[in-house]
Amino acid sequence: MNANPPQSDPNERMRTYLVKIATGPKMSKDLTRDEAEDALSLILNDEVSSERAAVFLIAARMKLETVEENIGYWKALDATTVSQEVNFDKLVQVAEAFDGFERTPIFTFYTIPLLAEMGLPAYGHSALPLPPKFGITFEDLLVNHYGVSADQTFEQRKVLIENFGFGYLGTQQSHPKLDALKSLRSEIVKRPMLATMEKMLMPLQAKTNYLATNYFHPGYEASMLAVAPLGGWEIAVVGNGMEGSILYGVHKTAKLFIHLNKIGVQEKKLDYERALDAATAQPIQDAFEVLKQTSANREKVAELGEQALQGNGGPAAPLIAWQAATLGYLFGRFQDLQAGYDTANSLLNTGNSYDQLMNYFKECK
Repeated sequence: MNANPPQSDPNERMRTYLVKIATGPKMSKDLTRDEAEDALSLILNDEVSSERAAVFLIAARMKLETVEENIGYWKALDATTVSQEVNFDKLVQVAEAFDGFERTPIFTFYTIPLLAEMGLPAYGHSALPLPPKFGITFEDLLVNHYGVSADQTFEQRKVLIENFGFGYLGTQQSHPKLDALKSLRSEIVKRPMLATMEKMLMPLQAKTNYLATNYFHPGYEASMLAVAPLGGWEIAVVGNGMEGSILYGVHKTAKLFIHLNKIGVQEKKLDYERALDAATAQPIQDAFEVLKQTSANREKVAELGEQALQGNGGPAAPLIAWQAATLGYLFGRFQDLQAGYDTANSLLNTGNSYDQLMNYFKECK
């Protein structure tokens, strides 16, 4: 922080912040960046009661956070993130909504090993299911379907990512203090500002770092883009993918905000029907129509995801290929989306990504 808080007592400082933000829709005042950072730091460091912490998180969301406040909240989270360097020239972090998806199956978990095979080392950053959805996340599939221990250390997960070129990292490893707020988040029910800022953290640092994440409600992308340069991302893609995911441009035309280091923000619209030739686009449309009628449970997601990685097609395969193509294109691996899709589809047909994923699970146990 740039300045010391006016009071040294944590409870008095939190009381001061609550007086500002929890005074009704007309009288509430915004926090400064430093005040927001201090308030969330008090919560993360367990320096105030759970009751005051819950009231603060609820009041901050009901007031609606300013960009300056969200920068402060991100700084508190960033300062308490477990962070280490990894031996990659380039690394993609995928951070979808940490409360997961629950309506239509999404297969980003299986896109991650394919990205590595395409020459883009990648990992998924997530948590075990959080409110309000308690949906399917990377960590949920990893732990609750594939039986990988949630108690693996940061170092164990990091080494696996370095060895395989892909993997998964949960907040239990990357941010124990944030992870410790799970129970509190369940009690307050609604999404706090944590849900926005936790997707912008960088626990693994390569020479060049890329981020693919999402926003749901228009307006929140402004805060995410404001912290992107502070976080050190070379390219940060923030798009309105399907149900909190990075499945961009399938259920509707996606609006992407792309922060480029030293350049600034560019906007791009993404739609698979316009980006691909008709023969390539048709399987994506057919797959999406099938999946809209398919239950989103762990077992079904895993069944269809594995089928695609084995080279056996199915409705997951076109969507995984499209996701890999979009990230390959956005992060400079391919000159256009058609080339990215053709490459991804060819690699899926070999089954190599499936073998690598199964080997990853074996090494986890």
